[in-house]
Amino acid sequence: MSKAETDYTPYTSGNGLVEVEDEKNDSANTSLSQTGIDVSPNQEPAATIGSPASLNEFEDNTNLPKMNLLQIFTFFFVEFGLMAWGGPVAQIARIKERLVIKRRWITVARFNRVYAVYQMLPGPEAAEICMFFGCLVGGRLGGIVAGLGFILPGFLAMLLLSYLYTIVGLDNVYFNASFRALQPVVAAMVLKAVFKIGEHAFVSNKTKKFNRVLFILALLSALQSALRINYFITLGVFGIFYSLWARGWKWVAGGVMLLNYIGYALYVVFKGVPSPTALALGIATVPDMPHLLALGLVAGSLSFGGAYTAIPFVQAEAVILGGWLAKQTFLDGIALGNIIPAPLVIFATFVGFQGGNTFGGLGHAFAGSVLMTFGMFLPCFLFTIAGHSLLERICRNETLASFFDGITGSVVGIIAITAMDITKASIVQVPKPNVILDSVGLITLAARNTLSAVIFVLSFSLLNSVRHQYISILLVIVAAIAGQFLFIDN
Repeated sequence: MSKAETDYTPYTSGNGLVEVEDEKNDSANTSLSQTGIDVSPNQEPAATIGSPASLNEFEDNTNLPKMNLLQIFTFFFVEFGLMAWGGPVAQIARIKERLVIKRRWITVARFNRVYAVYQMLPGPEAAEICMFFGCLVGGRLGGIVAGLGFILPGFLAMLLLSYLYTIVGLDNVYFNASFRALQPVVAAMVLKAVFKIGEHAFVSNKTKKFNRVLFILALLSALQSALRINYFITLGVFGIFYSLWARGWKWVAGGVMLLNYIGYALYVVFKGVPSPTALALGIATVPDMPHLLALGLVAGSLSFGGAYTAIPFVQAEAVILGGWLAKQTFLDGIALGNIIPAPLVIFATFVGFQGGNTFGGLGHAFAGSVLMTFGMFLPCFLFTIAGHSLLERICRNETLASFFDGITGSVVGIIAITAMDITKASIVQVPKPNVILDSVGLITLAARNTLSAVIFVLSFSLLNSVRHQYISILLVIVAAIAGQFLFIDN
């Protein structure tokens, strides 16, 4: 066996992505294990983003294949884009197994470092890691092409489903029956995501142990959402608070938090309790093309901790403030995103399609889906193409790392409130305005709400007890079929 097959030499691949290996630190392996990605004990120890790194350049590219841009696109399209089933854990595990364990493009330790960095940044990690590998074999253009190859299958599938949903589903009793059963399944998935994100969001970056302050920030962010304090105020204040707290400036951090609640009290005194629309920023009150692009950009930039963290921001803008997307339709879009090979944030394609269709018909619908998807993924493209070594230096900055930790912790509370709201909407449905139900109609409505509650409980239980990577897909398929027997209007 050659040295290239057994040893790893740090190098620069000619595209500015300087990578180095560190030893004697397994915290990134711990991070991978917490997310469900296998890290066996006989693998190399992982380096962490906080360990020292040399920026010397080397030219040992032995383990990387020579690929042109078309080959890169085809490889990532077929190998990972078409096979992106099962959510981020399954996607990242497949990338690691194919490129690190089998093909040995990089060492396990280096992969763990890469994953640790992208966990701290917004955006779907699987797409970012594909772009990282694309950069290694093809420079920055290779990274862009690899990212497109990974995203394109899911985007095309969601675009087709969005079109079918619009022209068939809105008035079709069979279509609606399946989605009535799917909505509590989606609510269970969102609630499950709260616990999943919390597994690493409440872990201190320094000690790798449970951090009570981050947990309290999650509780306070849930409180602020209930008080209808704007999401962006919450994220900014809590990020600043924790960056000050982590530096030992606890009195200053406490002052920032106190000013936050004094400001809210003054607002209530002079303007009254904020309305539900106060949660939103107001960037997509009208679903025209510039606003859909802006909504995608904001949601993509704030998706710390996973795809589900984008849900509260999109819902606040499109459902609560904009009012151009019904909550049940929003849930249907999330459900569709779980049955196709794609990053979960692909629900943005569906939202953009519905918004564009509302604004100007099918022509605008296709344009809106493209623009909102572009906005959702643009931040992760920019972060990755900027260069992994630059991202490592940024994340190694203790102040910025603590700021990101504060944001990630507070996002958990925001998602928790959103999960409760989505759960209520998916289970409890009321008659349409100006519709008076007789006794039979009321009994039927109550029975269906009860069935929805049962579906929610069963789905949440299975998501927590069954560890199969395709459990989400299986639940969606079973629920869609069950809806034909449980919710058909005769």
